Amino acid sequence: MNSGSAPPSPSRHQRPRPRWVQDVRRLDHAVYAAIAQTPTPLMDRAMSLLSPAADYGRLSLASAAVLSAAGGPGGRRAALGGLASLGLSATVVNAVVRPLGRRRRPDPSALEVPFARQVRVPTSRSFPSGHSAGAFAFATGVGNTMPRAGSLLRSVAALVAYSRVHTGVHYPVDVLAGALLGTTLAQVATHRLNRYGTLAVPGR
Repeated sequence: MNSGSAPPSPSRHQRPRPRWVQDVRRLDHAVYAAIAQTPTPLMDRAMSLLSPAADYGRLSLASAAVLSAAGGPGGRRAALGGLASLGLSATVVNAVVRPLGRRRRPDPSALEVPFARQVRVPTSRSFPSGHSAGAFAFATGVGNTMPRAGSLLRSVAALVAYSRVHTGVHYPVDVLAGALLGTTLAQVATHRLNRYGTLAVPGR
């Protein structure tokens, strides 16, 4: 009998990924590496401040407060739509999608992300980006009531999403998926609120 143990036969969970998945993964890592290796000293400071500023939806909460205080009834409805969208996004991302995705966070130091731009790496799973999902959900929820404010907030959301890659805590696919998921969930949330007349404009 051969003293060496035979390699285990491939299980269902060990089968190679489809080629298109491998291609996307390689491209995802290549874009992450390209951003990490591109010197951007001026951006590094800005992105390292913006990224943690968006923790726990703080930027969205601050925006909701401004809309409620200065935007009149329309601003309060927009803030409500944005916060409902943000809440739904956080629930779905953290309770449903991340446990299924199980993607590990990148290691910024090992992948040569400059130290000057690094921020604290969360212990949660990497896919999808909760910051991106929340920022786009809030912006979309607001925009369904106040389109101009929504456009501005989408620009902020795009910067927040990019900052997560620039600081090394997410891969590009994570933030793209988060943006798409947040936008979609915001449509669901605001549709439900409109169905019950919560965001209805008086007199219409």
